[in-house]
Amino acid sequence: MAVKTVARHSVAIQVREVLDSAEVSELIANLEDLRWTGRKGYGTRTLVGACLTKSLYAIPTWTRTVALIAEHDALREAVGGAPSVYACYRFATKLRQHKPLLNACLDRVTAALRAELPEYGRDIAIDASDLPAFANGQRFVSKGGRERERFSDPDAAWGHRSAVSTRKGGGFYGFKIHAATCAHTDLPIAWHVESANHHEALFALPLLDATRERGFAPETCAMDKGYDSRAIHDGCEDRDCRPIIAQIRQMKAKTLDDVPTCEHGRWTFAGADFKRKATKWRCPTDACQPKSVWVKADRRNPLVPRETKRWHELYCGRAAVEREFGRLKHEYGLAPLRVRGLEKVALHADLVILARLAQALARARAVPLAA
Repeated sequence: MAVKTVARHSVAIQVREVLDSAEVSELIANLEDLRWTGRKGYGTRTLVGACLTKSLYAIPTWTRTVALIAEHDALREAVGGAPSVYACYRFATKLRQHKPLLNACLDRVTAALRAELPEYGRDIAIDASDLPAFANGQRFVSKGGRERERFSDPDAAWGHRSAVSTRKGGGFYGFKIHAATCAHTDLPIAWHVESANHHEALFALPLLDATRERGFAPETCAMDKGYDSRAIHDGCEDRDCRPIIAQIRQMKAKTLDDVPTCEHGRWTFAGADFKRKATKWRCPTDACQPKSVWVKADRRNPLVPRETKRWHELYCGRAAVEREFGRLKHEYGLAPLRVRGLEKVALHADLVILARLAQALARARAVPLAA
């Protein structure tokens, strides 16, 4: 009997598989065509392999990445050489200048993953996570000292983050990554990096649009109560995507929804009509006339009611984006940041997610082991 697991390969073999894939090979060929100089240097495949190595080994700096490739025989053979740290910095500048080529490669990888994994992108979850800056955001140079005139990272800003484990919530200085993640595979689909002072709700609908531009048609979208607004609810419905959003509890409101009630109690959910965008509710004892009524769906009364089992199952899928943020930070080197500037941070996030998706694609294409 076949199983879904595959043999664990070394990182050197994984780097070779990713570099040999059709999607990344096309990126290498497109970047190779942009070379204007005939001088001897490091090939594009070697430099792309260095980018993948940096993420797959979760190395924060180019210096340590280059040192690892230089002393690792199998890795050096997989990427085709050991580049210098200066070549890696120049190549990162080149990638920022030709960002559309990297975006096209990410589009090809996500399309190939959708072909290999049919459940990829069917149900998604949207959230944001903090990326503390590689800079000091204190307003004053020292306690009681003069006000700081120049910040080492002017694109970073002060924002708020929630408490995680033993870390307290509160203000932090840096950026935020906003992402739409598949609730079934935990794989990212669309993402955006912005300064930390921008609210998460501003990027929910743009992320949903970016998901649709990549050929996905998500049926549901799970988000926490920070995204609970009429604009986001209506925007999801306009895009034929059911919003699964926790509701903000209002102190003055006696009820959180518009469910009909009678002398027999609160009416029960009896189905939904997605074409009419209305939900059906029935008297708990069937004693009232009429026994059921249709209620127009809105933010307080969505097409998938919050008290149903299906809503709770879909909302549990929101944990996928939280798991993926932790995986990207701790296993692929998304954090801590060692670059400054919004453009450089965004490129760093793109390369990390490219390594994550390309590795998942190589595993999906691998032949399963026999039991």
